[in-house]
Amino acid sequence: MDFAPPSAKLRRMNILEELQWRGLIADNTDPEGLARRILAGPVTLYCGFDPTADSLHVGNLVPLLALRRFQLLGHHPLALAGGATGSIGDPSGRTQERQLLTPEVLAHNISRVKEQLKRLLDFDCASNPARLLDNATWTAPVSYLDFLRDVGKHFSVNQMVAKESVRARMEDRETGLSYTEFSYMLLQAFDFYVLCRDFNCELQIGGSDQWGNITAGIDLTRKKLGRTVFGLTLPLITNADGTKFGKSLGGAVYLDPAKTSVYRFYQFWIRTDDRDVIRYLKYFTFLSREQIAELEAQHTANPGARVAHKALARATTELIHGPSATAEAMRASEILFGGDLAGVTEATFSEIVGEVPTRDLEKAQLDGAGRPLVELLVHSGLSASKGQARKDIEGGGVYLNNVRETSFQRAVTAGDLLFGKHLLLRKGKRNYVVLTAK
Repeated sequence: MDFAPPSAKLRRMNILEELQWRGLIADNTDPEGLARRILAGPVTLYCGFDPTADSLHVGNLVPLLALRRFQLLGHHPLALAGGATGSIGDPSGRTQERQLLTPEVLAHNISRVKEQLKRLLDFDCASNPARLLDNATWTAPVSYLDFLRDVGKHFSVNQMVAKESVRARMEDRETGLSYTEFSYMLLQAFDFYVLCRDFNCELQIGGSDQWGNITAGIDLTRKKLGRTVFGLTLPLITNADGTKFGKSLGGAVYLDPAKTSVYRFYQFWIRTDDRDVIRYLKYFTFLSREQIAELEAQHTANPGARVAHKALARATTELIHGPSATAEAMRASEILFGGDLAGVTEATFSEIVGEVPTRDLEKAQLDGAGRPLVELLVHSGLSASKGQARKDIEGGGVYLNNVRETSFQRAVTAGDLLFGKHLLLRKGKRNYVVLTAK
């Protein structure tokens, strides 16, 4: 991401108006009060994430990008790693208790996630650098008795039970809610109090499932410090078809390329439902209103061109993985749309192998004069018989390594292998098979 300082015009923009236009405000604990506070000058805000894995995933992006949006407009973002809360597990939005993680695993996860945060937030700018904090720093030294006396006494069990995240689990007779998870709300409230006390933090943001935890922190801060602080929740993203956002056929879509390849990350966005693409451009990119309006017009006029999808995929992939890796992912994507294979790297080609059917082929069959293309079409399953394969070739619908073949007498030899082991066969526009010689 470009971390250049924002222009004077950009700094004059109201962050709340920007978030509202993008559809990123689910609820606000004090709309008028927060609006007045924002107009008065830069605010310090925080968003927490529990390091339950060694990589963030796309579901984490909305609140973390919101931190970046605040930072771009001159505010002071704090990214809070839950070294303490992550060892407990947030019951919000969960139907069962999380697996408890060891301190060693939590420390490892935080170190990995910190590197990803550097792509989303600017930790080095002079005016308003982002800071990464770990709530274990101030929670671990507090004894259990001190916590009960200094924090627990400010909470009514009746009020805690009324919170949606708690009530939903308590009504589930099968799962229920452990005392450990019940205590999570107090720990997150303690975070807000400490951040307000030590870092002058006045705003907490998070997903709409965090409403109960956020309001608990506001109450604790008011009671212990006499300070007015605010909470702003962001919408939990669902796809237009009602499915959960952030999942692919292989599970969660992670920001770590070792867990989700750059190509698959790019494809996740390319495959966005037509009904969601403009909404996601607002949620997940830093494109301007004018740019998104133009993409919306093009999408409305010709959705089949997928101009908006490509802009979404490129912007999000460059944000997380950088321009070079994005260019490779785009190149791999073009291959499955008939793109030229000249100059493509083996790494790029390997990305698409798992995306299309793959069949083995004895490499010895390609020695000498090779094997007729019609036989390979039958072997691949693209043609039902040799006779059909001849018709397919003569009809101009067969491609070898994305080059159209028009002669049914064409023989395929070892010299046709890509990287010495692959043949890319295509019939029509979208029917691909990779033959891997062994």
